Amino acid sequence: MNEQWWLAPCQPIDHVARQKAEQRQARLTKPTGALGRLEQLAIDLAALQGRECPHLEQPWIAVFAGDHGVVEEGVSAYPQAVTRQMLHNFVAGGAAISVLAHQLQARLEVIDLGTAGDGEPLGGVHSYGLGPGTANFTRGPAMTDEQCRAALAAGRASAERAHQARAGVYIGGEMGIGNTTAAAALGCALLDLPALALTGAGTGLNAAAVAHKQRVIDSALLLHQQVASQDPLEALRRLGGFEIAALSGAFVSCALHGLPVLVDGFIATVAALCAVQLNPGVRPWLLFGHRSAEPGHTYVLQALKGEPLLDLGLRLGEGSGAALAVPLLRLACSLHGGMATFAEAHVSDRPT
Repeated sequence: MNEQWWLAPCQPIDHVARQKAEQRQARLTKPTGALGRLEQLAIDLAALQGRECPHLEQPWIAVFAGDHGVVEEGVSAYPQAVTRQMLHNFVAGGAAISVLAHQLQARLEVIDLGTAGDGEPLGGVHSYGLGPGTANFTRGPAMTDEQCRAALAAGRASAERAHQARAGVYIGGEMGIGNTTAAAALGCALLDLPALALTGAGTGLNAAAVAHKQRVIDSALLLHQQVASQDPLEALRRLGGFEIAALSGAFVSCALHGLPVLVDGFIATVAALCAVQLNPGVRPWLLFGHRSAEPGHTYVLQALKGEPLLDLGLRLGEGSGAALAVPLLRLACSLHGGMATFAEAHVSDRPT
């Protein structure tokens, strides 16, 4: 296996399909631009899928879980045990993303990269056992090189399963107490920003706790600054998490295989930023499901020139915001493919 597989060339966008989709949009029975962003969304999907009339069937949702050593610093409102407890909830069907996957008739897989606590591997969960969570990155790197590469490879494997199943779109979700802290730290390193820019309330911290979280991130940035600011892979290893690395690997792998990605909220978007910095060819394959309530999400979206489809004040994670955008993508495809042209409907077109 290529040791730096994430550097391989990504699939090109089909410009012929894009042109045909643009021409079709111009002939549909409506004023030009009347459907707003839905028109461009259908055209973009046509270019990604390589067909004039795209369709969105078989969404694939992967939820990656991992714990974080930085929780020792008191950066979360919830105990670390919640991560593993939520794994049970995902496979039992009780979590938000489980309900959404059922409603969308999407494939949902749950992947435990490395969580704290004792217990046998859970039925219905892909378990990698990379460790009981990452190390505390205020004292050293979050991951060893082997752990980081294994997490990237786990994401790659998930995307390959989705590709082999002929999924129409890939959604990567995450679960891990403390992971907004890791995402903020990684995002700051990748964008050369202070902790103040990207630090939010996460699962519900008050103002004093957010300020403490910010100080924790600033101390980590100072510790890792010299190396992390020069290499996105090293930044990921030092400041990321197992699930964030897996998301980055999944997004790169999707682009290598030509599988469109619908990116979720703050944490997934930081993983997408890392994926794009690792391999710029990933960017055309990314669509953005929503803008989350985490203040740092807007900064990261701007860095990626991403325009989210929804803005509902969500901050759940799990891939939930991206899943909520799937019906919108499906409707954009239906309008593009199902509406009649002026000629088909015998309606007078506008003068040329």
